[in-house]
Amino acid sequence: MKLDTAIFDLDGTLLNTLDDLTDSVNDTLTRFGFPRRTRDEVRRFVGNGVPLLIERAVPPGTDRETYESCLAAFKAHYEKNMCCKTAPYPGIPELLAALKKRGIKTAVVSNKFDAAVKGLCRRYYGDWIRVAIGERADVRKKPAPDSVFAALRELGSKPERTLFIGDSDVDIQTAQNAGLTSVGVTWGFRGREVLERAGADHIVDAPDQLLQLFE
Repeated sequence: MKLDTAIFDLDGTLLNTLDDLTDSVNDTLTRFGFPRRTRDEVRRFVGNGVPLLIERAVPPGTDRETYESCLAAFKAHYEKNMCCKTAPYPGIPELLAALKKRGIKTAVVSNKFDAAVKGLCRRYYGDWIRVAIGERADVRKKPAPDSVFAALRELGSKPERTLFIGDSDVDIQTAQNAGLTSVGVTWGFRGREVLERAGADHIVDAPDQLLQLFE
């Protein structure tokens, strides 16, 4: 059956957001008098949504009220600074342009909060991304399949005609839970070994290799 849809993760897949995330984490931690985190620590913390990112970043034993204040502070800082150092990975704009030319429907499903997902997709990818869904109260986050099903409904697509593309084990699990073919990308935050252990159907090392899967 011919594939006609690509659903992408965002952070670590389409955009390298790590430096801006690290800066916002450390601005928050400094504001509350907590130790700063390294870029590599933040890289390991991301992938399961902003609430868990902040839970991992603050010191163990942080009380709930302080945690909630840190979460709010992070979101406020990140919304204003999420495009300072963030950039598309090399080859991604060309990939999305090629997919559009071929008539492939595209979407983003991310565990980043919804306003940031929509804002980043609008800024960097415009009409190349038809649907962008982030974390929100009415949809369970990845690896639950809910956000993927929501994207498929908006696109008018079927699971058996869709690839789910991401850089983490969470993305591979999401594809499996939704009944989609999974594609792991090695240029993101996790690497090949994690993707292999998660059972990715395909693993690619460069964006142009994704085009071959639609041929």
